[in-house]
Amino acid sequence: MFKRVLIANRGAVAARILRCLHEMNIEAVVVHSLVDADLPYVAQADAAVALAGNRPTESYLDQDAIIAAARQTGADAIHPGYGFLSENAGFARRVEAAGLAFIGPSPDSIEAMGEKTAARQRMAEAGLPMVPSSALLGDDAEATFRAADAIGYPLLVKPANGGGGIGMMPVRDRSELLEAVQRARTISARAFADVDIYLERLLEQPRHIEFQIAADAYGAVTHLFERDCSLQRRHQKVIEEAGAPGIPRAELNAMAERVAAAVGRVGYRTIGTVEMLHHPDTGFSFLEMNTRLQVEHGVTEEVAGVDLVATQIRLAAGAPLGETLALPPSMNGHAIEARIYAEDPVRFLPSPGRLDRFRMPADGVRVETGYAEGCTVSPFYDPMVAKVIAHGIDRADAIERLLAALRGTAIAGIKTNLPSLIGALDSPRFRGGSVHTGVFTEIGKAA
Repeated sequence: MFKRVLIANRGAVAARILRCLHEMNIEAVVVHSLVDADLPYVAQADAAVALAGNRPTESYLDQDAIIAAARQTGADAIHPGYGFLSENAGFARRVEAAGLAFIGPSPDSIEAMGEKTAARQRMAEAGLPMVPSSALLGDDAEATFRAADAIGYPLLVKPANGGGGIGMMPVRDRSELLEAVQRARTISARAFADVDIYLERLLEQPRHIEFQIAADAYGAVTHLFERDCSLQRRHQKVIEEAGAPGIPRAELNAMAERVAAAVGRVGYRTIGTVEMLHHPDTGFSFLEMNTRLQVEHGVTEEVAGVDLVATQIRLAAGAPLGETLALPPSMNGHAIEARIYAEDPVRFLPSPGRLDRFRMPADGVRVETGYAEGCTVSPFYDPMVAKVIAHGIDRADAIERLLAALRGTAIAGIKTNLPSLIGALDSPRFRGGSVHTGVFTEIGKAA
């Protein structure tokens, strides 16, 4: 087992990993930007290293500085968290070349799943269902039209190496296609330093359901059920739950088994998440695989009774799956997570600033945050302030627990999305389990 691990991240995930490391009697090293120096988990670490600036490229994306910090502090492994360098195959290779362990999958697996069209091909060959899509598009307009006609409209233009919905362009007919392609390339170049794009059939009002996977280095693989992440705003997840409402458990378990088998066939190890779309007319179809810890991992932990961060660390250290998890997994109750963002609840623009008041619920729910009262929410990073997770004996119980917690939350000094979270959770649409990726917007308009 590792003795000292450097956390190459910030905020809620850094605090979460640090807590887990200390529970495992592993020393924790944090790196921090200048503006993050006063966040509470920095003082809780066994060692802390200041990075040069505040912008991501000057701090949490600076590979040289992070590897140097690991060497300087005597760390023997690096945990990348989620976002930033967590799915950067080049960084993973550099970590290993420096004689350190990368707490994640192999660089080859990250690379194989990072490029969307190649990942789709691999997972199709491994037995997962797909929606129609194209190969990478070239500059030939006629070839682009032919590819679109073969798929059929409506469709999406998607960056091949992107994520988070950035650069995705819906296209309803031929007249919109070339402009959407150009816009997607421009956004992808700016956001991901990559202009590769492809086409994919657009499913109207699908569910976004993902399956949590754990695999060891010896070929054993299991699933830990599913998460429904359908409540999204601008392709950004806002509310997630485990399990998925309104779909028979037998159907969900059958797909989970199929996903686990596919992940085993491609030789993946440690934890990962296979994201899928679900449509009443077509069933499940593969979307992408995330080769890291997910933001919403806590809802799986609550219903499956596992610590996914500890599992990830043990698997990276070479432990067999059977010594890491109780197999087969069992599902207990229901869990729902709400992400609290520092943003204007009307215009949905970021609202950075000082947390003059930050009183989170203490009883009956789980709160994951990297902040405390008096801290500053910086404009340099993702504006998520906290995640609140409620576990109940069933879905109705979890909803009531989460609503009570959010209504009891007091935040001042910044604007937040608390009103829209409460409105969504309390809506007849959500309570009835009638969810899809457009529901959050529909609920907001109705309110």
